[in-house]
Amino acid sequence: MSLLLCHLLFPLIFDWISPLVCVISWKELMDFVTPVMDVATRLWSCTSRHASYVINLEENMCSLRIEMEELRNVGEDVKRRVEDAENRQMRRRNEINGWLNRLESLEREVNEILEEGDQEIQKRSLRNFCSSNCRSSYNIGRRIREKIPAVSELKNEGHFDVVADRLPSAPVDEKPLEKTIGLDFMFAEIWKWLEDEKVGIIGLYGMGGVGKTTLLKRINNEFLKTKLGFDVVIWVVVSKQANAEKVQEVILKKLEVPRYEWKYGSKDEKSQKIFNILKTKKFVLLLDDIWERLDLTEVGARRPNGEDNMSKVIFTTRSKDVCHVMEAHKHVKVECLAPDEALSLFRMKVGDDTFNSHPEIPTLAEEIVKECKGLSLTLITIGRAMADKKTLRRWDRALQVLKTYPSTSLTFSGMEDQVFAILAFSYDSLSNGPIKSCFLYCSMFPPNYEILEDELVELWIGEGFLTESHDIQRARDEGYDIIESLKVACLLDSAESEKHVKMHDMIRDMALWLTTKPGENKKKVVVKERVRMVKSRDFAEWKEAHMISLWDIGTVSLLDIGHEMSSFPNLETLFLRRSSMDEISTGFLEKMPLVRVLDLSYNYCLESCWQVHQLVNLEYLNMSFTSIKVWNIVGGLKKLRCLILNFTHIKEISISHLSSLQLFSMHGGRLQIACNEQKALLEELENLEYINEISIILDSDISVKKLLSSYKLQSCIRKLHLQCCSKIISLELSPSCVQAMVHLEMLQISSCDDLNNVKINAEDKGKQGFISRYNMFLPKFCKLHEVHIISCSKLLNLTWLIYAPCLQSLAVSACESMEEVIGGSDRVVEDNSGLFSRLTTLQLENLPKLKSICNLVLPFPSLKMIYVHSCENLRKIPFDSSTGKNSLKKIQAEQSWWDGLQWEDEAIKQRFNSFFMPSEYMDLHQVLGYGY
Repeated sequence: MSLLLCHLLFPLIFDWISPLVCVISWKELMDFVTPVMDVATRLWSCTSRHASYVINLEENMCSLRIEMEELRNVGEDVKRRVEDAENRQMRRRNEINGWLNRLESLEREVNEILEEGDQEIQKRSLRNFCSSNCRSSYNIGRRIREKIPAVSELKNEGHFDVVADRLPSAPVDEKPLEKTIGLDFMFAEIWKWLEDEKVGIIGLYGMGGVGKTTLLKRINNEFLKTKLGFDVVIWVVVSKQANAEKVQEVILKKLEVPRYEWKYGSKDEKSQKIFNILKTKKFVLLLDDIWERLDLTEVGARRPNGEDNMSKVIFTTRSKDVCHVMEAHKHVKVECLAPDEALSLFRMKVGDDTFNSHPEIPTLAEEIVKECKGLSLTLITIGRAMADKKTLRRWDRALQVLKTYPSTSLTFSGMEDQVFAILAFSYDSLSNGPIKSCFLYCSMFPPNYEILEDELVELWIGEGFLTESHDIQRARDEGYDIIESLKVACLLDSAESEKHVKMHDMIRDMALWLTTKPGENKKKVVVKERVRMVKSRDFAEWKEAHMISLWDIGTVSLLDIGHEMSSFPNLETLFLRRSSMDEISTGFLEKMPLVRVLDLSYNYCLESCWQVHQLVNLEYLNMSFTSIKVWNIVGGLKKLRCLILNFTHIKEISISHLSSLQLFSMHGGRLQIACNEQKALLEELENLEYINEISIILDSDISVKKLLSSYKLQSCIRKLHLQCCSKIISLELSPSCVQAMVHLEMLQISSCDDLNNVKINAEDKGKQGFISRYNMFLPKFCKLHEVHIISCSKLLNLTWLIYAPCLQSLAVSACESMEEVIGGSDRVVEDNSGLFSRLTTLQLENLPKLKSICNLVLPFPSLKMIYVHSCENLRKIPFDSSTGKNSLKKIQAEQSWWDGLQWEDEAIKQRFNSFFMPSEYMDLHQVLGYGY
């Protein structure tokens, strides 16, 4: 086309200009010709561009297809990111919807144009490229050429930094709930009241363990499906002591009020803040386990009146009187289950396998269910206890035991005897005396208290409950086994906090009731919490007590006890925690000559304890989380076996006179003992004949050298914290040292600024290859479960962890120079195939140079949680499709880090996307847990 125009135009222009050359000058000719040539050039440019639409049709179609394919890929990435975000309960942004709609529309237009282009090319081939309809080719070519930049522009717009926003917390938090039996009628009745505008406050009352909380959970979960116009549903566990501030804190958290706005506010200020928010909302407040009147106005919640306030309050209680003092508009008694319902619940807990294991077991089951009197908690507890019993003898025996318990009328006043006699079946099923004593001891803690397992076992050791008490390590193992046995028997539950347990308040009340019963040498227990004034009638009870547990007791009350009580002749165990006292009053401990276990922990103001030496029978003393500065008791305490001083501010200490000491623990917090005194302390520990467990902080190279030179000290170490050891550049452990530290369970190294290396030396120190080939023969830290490395700015790696095959928790934070966790050649990892095989928690925080966790992919068969924060150079993690299979629960990190990870296979990333939880902040103490 272009060539044809040249042949036509230029001869015409030449013939037109030639006669003029003879008449006018050259300058005049150029003035005339230039505009003409400009017109011709513009005409040529326009003509050639338009001609290219036809000539380059196939090439432009190919370019459009490529651009469109790239746009589709971007679209798929955006859709996948949106889907992942929505699976994490996030909401896609409006701009994403707009972009996806434009993508869909543009893709439809491009497909139509390309189809027309294909048809036009086919027509050309049939006409040997001589198109009879140039206009059709031109129009198609132009449309194709114009779509290319449109597709490219939309593709470039598709690289979004954020595709979705986090939703506000759900108005209703779903509660874990198994299938309910026998509650349908009561549930339907209560739901009618919720729909009735005239009913504002509803009370559910009944004996403990009857199913009130279960019913309340079902009501809560029903709001997930039928909201009835309510803006928010708030669940609060109140328990015996109706603490308004505790209720306020739960409400403020649910309403997502920033903690800094109310943490240090008074009760009235919190109340006003709650009121200002709830007055604009239609809310449901679910209060579980109320024992006395709770002033809703004091909390900050307007009292629903069925007139101008359409909110609702539903509460559970064991007393009908509470329904009256709470001014409930409606109340209902939660009854025990009917016989058929009770049998269904019991059978569900026993399991069909056991229930049908013998044809006579169903008949015996009916008799056992009759003895349970329809109490849900009893049916569940005993059902679980019978789940593994498949012989008639075991079922006959169970029925006989149940029938021997006393029977009283099923009234509120007689509830304890009726209920506890049934619940005590699980207690009587415990295998031996020590485990029973350990169970009853858990009642020494307040209701709903989360008990640290280590602390509980140490108390059992101090009491002498464990048969292996002469050997602390073996006693610990026995103690942990007992905790598991109590969990299996449903007498203890796992708490929300890791390594903590708790006791259901109904089971706890049963345990306290058992201590009042004669027989089996049970010891009388007194437990008091938040007492501000001691009544005179209490002293008679206390005088008979063998164990007293006082929590959050005012100083005035302690003085009253000291003045009124002439002696505690039977007292063997005293818990005195969370009081405001700064010293123990003179003469107080003199009245307790038989005390063997004394727990003064969490008395943060307590600075003096010189009177303790008067307790000549004392075997266990815990003064953790106090402000004690000096421990220099001379004489006395010859029987003391356990001394625990964690998180204290001690500056001076001497223990050489504690000739019976077996367990010494002084870890957590910041050490304030001078270097020479640290060494002296280690020497005193070394010289104690019976010492076999030590947990300690060291902050000097002198004390560390002392530890590494003493086989006895090494063999006793359980928890070791090296803190601010500025002169230690390299921490080198010999095989004999590793072998000696057979009981080391936790190692923390923090703020050791010059430390650049930790290593296990083989016999040939100069040959790393020797270690690689023969490390399987070197001793290992077989009990080391936790390692925390914090603020060691020069530390390069943690390759020595190949010698910790049982490691469960690893936390590394603020180590600016660390580039890899496990370094060395691939052979090092291959020779240690069990590396990280038991690791459950991995935390990496603020490691700017970290590039690698490990060179080789690891299976991580036990891994549950990963936390990564501020590790921008960590672009790969050693995962494949089998990593963390059946164990992984959560990966928490910044969204940008997760999006930037490099994967060998996109399918691997897709597998782990469902576990990812975006987080911009990492709470170190929350991850590390108690005491670190």
